[in-house]
Amino acid sequence: MENKKIILQFTMLTFGIAYFVSGILIFLEQFGYTIYNWVNSLQQFAMNIPFAIYILSPAIASYVILKKNKKIMNFKEWLKTVFYVKNNLFLYIYVIAGLILYFGIHLALSDYSKIVLPFYAFFLYLPGNLIIGGLEEAGWMYILQPGLNKKYGYILSSLLVGIIWLIWHIPLFFIPGTNHSEGLINFWMFAVQILAFRFFYGAISKISGKGHVFMCVLFHTMFNAASPIFGTMTMTWIGTMVANAAIVIISIVTVIIFEKKNNK
Repeated sequence: MENKKIILQFTMLTFGIAYFVSGILIFLEQFGYTIYNWVNSLQQFAMNIPFAIYILSPAIASYVILKKNKKIMNFKEWLKTVFYVKNNLFLYIYVIAGLILYFGIHLALSDYSKIVLPFYAFFLYLPGNLIIGGLEEAGWMYILQPGLNKKYGYILSSLLVGIIWLIWHIPLFFIPGTNHSEGLINFWMFAVQILAFRFFYGAISKISGKGHVFMCVLFHTMFNAASPIFGTMTMTWIGTMVANAAIVIISIVTVIIFEKKNNK
């Protein structure tokens, strides 16, 4: 019962923050407001702060709700869980392999093989994408998906969180200045990716133990940092279906092997 209450409170607060802030940002478009993918001035940085609050809403809600329900003592304890990096080397290899598998399939199947940005841009993008993307998992994978997994199991919890995650992303297609609102990301391709990746996050959670939140934060951060490098080659339906099907299959197989090993 307590777990259900925490999940409900977390979800309501996350959407409350996200939709309230995004609603204001969408309204402000008529006055010339836009966010900036490339920040070149202090003014542009300041204009991106409300957008950052929207993106960080799962992390904000995670800390507030866990503190409210006395699951953590303070912000330091929350950070120690989110950034627990003392994980087995295999977990890091698994996360990197998932990244290579996804983009490798797109690269192999796309007719457009030009790399948009140099590979070193990946490392430049990591810090920003930790904040704008990675830390979402401090909510989804700290509270929501593990909690639903206990009640509904791996498959159904992955699907449910995938749907919730997709709905949470919808304002991105209306906030001025985002890649989504500018038509650089196809909604239905994005929906397929969103649903598939929740299976991968669920698999990471299953095999990671204490460090599961950080491993999911790491994958999300690296994925967002790598995405601009490969540009439009990830925007084909054949690549989308094959790459995401592979991610789902690998994730399910990982969980099956892990559970069989544990049962023994």
